[in-house]
Amino acid sequence: MSKAIAAPPPVIVLVRPQLGENIGKAARAMLNFGLTELRLVAPRDGWPNPSAGPAASGADIVLEQARLFDSVADAVADCGHVYATTVRKRGVTKPVQTPEDAATVIRSVAHRSAILFGPERSGLETDDVALARTIITVPINPDFGSLNLAQAVILVAYEWSKGERLAQPPEVDLPEPAPHEELEGMIQQLDAMLQAAHFFFPPDRAPTTRRTIRTLLTKPGWSSQEVRTMRGVLSALAGAKRAKD
Repeated sequence: MSKAIAAPPPVIVLVRPQLGENIGKAARAMLNFGLTELRLVAPRDGWPNPSAGPAASGADIVLEQARLFDSVADAVADCGHVYATTVRKRGVTKPVQTPEDAATVIRSVAHRSAILFGPERSGLETDDVALARTIITVPINPDFGSLNLAQAVILVAYEWSKGERLAQPPEVDLPEPAPHEELEGMIQQLDAMLQAAHFFFPPDRAPTTRRTIRTLLTKPGWSSQEVRTMRGVLSALAGAKRAKD
């Protein structure tokens, strides 16, 4: 039985991007989710652009490997499937998918896919969309459908990344909860200090106030270290009060 060929990551194609900063932000969005192949079609301010680097915030590998093309057709010539991101179909009748659905298809095929993103101000032109086989549209507030270039890239890149084995945030071992005896000692220490400071007033409200304090202190699940630290704080406060007296 032949082994299935893993789908290559999609190519991100920025069509006539206007600002170097936006190219850098798009590169940053890509690398966050494991995409590194960026292609630029006729960027307005030329390429390389000195404004892209700072905006990329360390995604230098994406910018260094970015390829420049004169036309959309050239940029996607080696891609088996081309997606156009647009809010409207712009008069072109093509299948429409969400980023999630498109990502599922991209991961299931062996050929390379390209995803087109249009200029910041106007988006993809009808001729650009005509080169694509499928349209990607983000479900968005119909009263405010305004995504910037990097936001659009990150939405699509994130959906693709959900099927990849990217590094997860490191798990941090939580400390064991303190034994109740330790927690009770801290509560009693605080209670004695508050009583000495005439905090429980009027006296008939003391049981309710004590209950509230106990509830507050037993909610977080204090560790032994946290209890010792808090008791040190209380002891320091008590010592400062005695010194003042």
